[in-house]
Amino acid sequence: MAKGLRSSRNKTNNSKLRSNVFGPAETARKERLSAKLIELASKPQPNPEQGTKMTDGEKVTTQEVPEELEAHSPAREEGTLFVDEYYKLRLEGLTRLTATIEMSIDQADRPSSTREPSSSRERKEAILIFATGFFPYKPFIPGRATFQDSQYGGQLASAPFDKVIFMVVDALRRLTPILHRRRSITLKPLRSDFVYSNNSGFQFTQALIRSGAAMPFTAHATSPTITMPRVKAITTGSIPSFLDVILNFAESDKTSNLASQDTWLGQLKGMRGGKLVMYGDDTWLKLFPNTFSRVDGTSSFFVSDFTEVDNNVTRNIPSELKRSDWNGMIIHYLGLDHIGHKSGPRSPHMVPKQSEMDGIVKQIYTSIETEEHLHSTLFVLCGDHGMNDAGNHGGSAEGETSPALVFISPKLQSISKGSECPLALPESTFSYYTTVEQSDIAPTLAGLLGFPIPLNNLGVFISDLLDFWDEHVKVDLLLQNARQILSIVHEAFPALSLSEAKPLDDCALAQSAEETLSCHWSKVTSLVDVHGQTDAAAAVDALTQFSKHAQHIMSSTASNYNLPRLGVGIGLAALTTVAGIAAVSTALFETQATSLWASLVFIAYGIMMFASSYVEEEQHFWYWASSGWLGWLSLKRRNAVTLPTSLDPWCAALLLVLLRIVRVWNQTGQKHAGEPDIARTVLPAHTVLLWLLVLVTYLDIIQRLSRTAVPWASRHLATAASLALGIAALGFKVAFTKADAPELLEGIGGFVPRPMEESSLVGQARAVFSSIAIMGLLTSFPAIWQRIWGGQQTKGSD
Repeated sequence: MAKGLRSSRNKTNNSKLRSNVFGPAETARKERLSAKLIELASKPQPNPEQGTKMTDGEKVTTQEVPEELEAHSPAREEGTLFVDEYYKLRLEGLTRLTATIEMSIDQADRPSSTREPSSSRERKEAILIFATGFFPYKPFIPGRATFQDSQYGGQLASAPFDKVIFMVVDALRRLTPILHRRRSITLKPLRSDFVYSNNSGFQFTQALIRSGAAMPFTAHATSPTITMPRVKAITTGSIPSFLDVILNFAESDKTSNLASQDTWLGQLKGMRGGKLVMYGDDTWLKLFPNTFSRVDGTSSFFVSDFTEVDNNVTRNIPSELKRSDWNGMIIHYLGLDHIGHKSGPRSPHMVPKQSEMDGIVKQIYTSIETEEHLHSTLFVLCGDHGMNDAGNHGGSAEGETSPALVFISPKLQSISKGSECPLALPESTFSYYTTVEQSDIAPTLAGLLGFPIPLNNLGVFISDLLDFWDEHVKVDLLLQNARQILSIVHEAFPALSLSEAKPLDDCALAQSAEETLSCHWSKVTSLVDVHGQTDAAAAVDALTQFSKHAQHIMSSTASNYNLPRLGVGIGLAALTTVAGIAAVSTALFETQATSLWASLVFIAYGIMMFASSYVEEEQHFWYWASSGWLGWLSLKRRNAVTLPTSLDPWCAALLLVLLRIVRVWNQTGQKHAGEPDIARTVLPAHTVLLWLLVLVTYLDIIQRLSRTAVPWASRHLATAASLALGIAALGFKVAFTKADAPELLEGIGGFVPRPMEESSLVGQARAVFSSIAIMGLLTSFPAIWQRIWGGQQTKGSD
């Protein structure tokens, strides 16, 4: 009954389409084509008695019969045309013209938005216009900085350090530890910091902080919080752009290096006897080619490697600490970041990895104390960025923008009495101790090591470390810093004239950013114009205030997007999208209800893209849209013809339950990252259920492969090949899990065959890839055989 109704309805719809849509269009096409043909037929035919004739813009000339064809051709008068050949050519030309006319009519009938060249060009223009507005202009001063005039003859007073060991622990921020009791997991554990908390593995570092040999800070890292732009900010003191996000993932990128820019690495290498060594993340090698004398780079994209990637760094440290031929050593560890990406900050691997990093700190500090050539070495421990509760980074969440920063040296005990450590977690904040900008590292290292501040720096000298000098040297240091930032301000605002500004008693009364800068600079110039008569304390305060205000203003210019260009780009992209949807609306939207719902979804999704918080939680939009669509289908009962009415509510309820399971399977985004879910909370605590689901998945894949992968072979051969591939893949998964997360094998060890557990990862990986290659060869064998055998038969027949 239902089948008959569907068939009758389809026939009725097709009949209506032929009579109302396709019929009139075809009739109009034939009428236009007939008009063209009648116009061509009405033209005069060629006169055989004339020697030449212009027909359709072409000249037909008289031809003579070749002598060798004269005997086989009928007698013709000399100078006459081959009329039959002429009409043959005319017919071929008419055929080509007819095809051209039909193509042009099709193009005219087709909506303009579907013409690929125009649509593609408009999309490219929209992307280009948007990109030029999204990547704002950033002032850049070429060259290398030199010391400006100072009270000490062009160079600052003696620097307390002559070497630096710069240790970067990727994603060094706070930790939410996980507590294990057999297989139970604490869902809401106490949150703590990777370095400064009671649960941290950096026990030796905390002891140094208490003793005064280490000065702790929280370094604010602006977004994008990924390695390449953060390293740029640390070494140049500038503000990175979002273009660096793209370049960060380009393994072969050579355009983003800092070889031609002024950095503290270049300044350090340019000092007398300067030599740099580097071990760790190869991002430094891309940014600073031909800069380091000894290197051992590691790739940052093998996130499953927690140990070897760090062991390859650690193995070089003892020998380098014995050498005295370098004045700068960079070491960049990746294991902590990899653990975060793989297992999140609650991973049981996190605290042991922190303890491993703390052991490196202890090894280096002990060498500074015992090795004579390292007595004046500054040791800096920092993170390039943090991580969110899901273990990821790149955005602007507070956990991602709050890495730790620690300056370490026995000399610091002369200016620091120590700080309490560990600390309790501050409420609703990630800031421990004093918060500084990550770009402040560059001018601080310049002062502590005695080289000029990089030209494009926007950082401000960290005031807590100024106590190595007396008041007048502090003024000189900060004046160098302020003048350098002022040069960037003039580069960004050429029309700004600070000298012509009217002084204000209270800079808070300034009406604009320019007036605020002018006010603070006028206070600076009034205090430090005459050496020897400077009120040092007031000058230090004025210089610090000016530098921080200039830093804030220049940092905001890094996000001064060209809004008109952004609007034009978005508008043009929206127009092309609407035109494309309109072109395929007939095929895309079967009914008016579908068209209305899809239009609402597209519009809502487009509006959502203008709010960063909605972008971060995009998955919830699709959850809501899916739930709404299922509810709409249930209310409309569109399938009532084929499905009993009583089953409609049950099917809708089942689909909604499955959708709910999908929602809580894996918490993503920012707001709910790290919250309990099935993948990270339920399954790790119930390993038998986890591996049962894995086994069912593999069995389903094997069954599907046996039916479809090798269609030409017998069922037994296909099953054997699919089973071999499935067993190899499952064995590799078990071996990899044992190396990566052995706690997931708890409770099922007795069911896992010993060869799967004991075989090497490399050997099992080779077995998997070999099985995939064999399966692919078996699947494509008929096509390859047909191509080879068919080609040989074709050659034989020729």
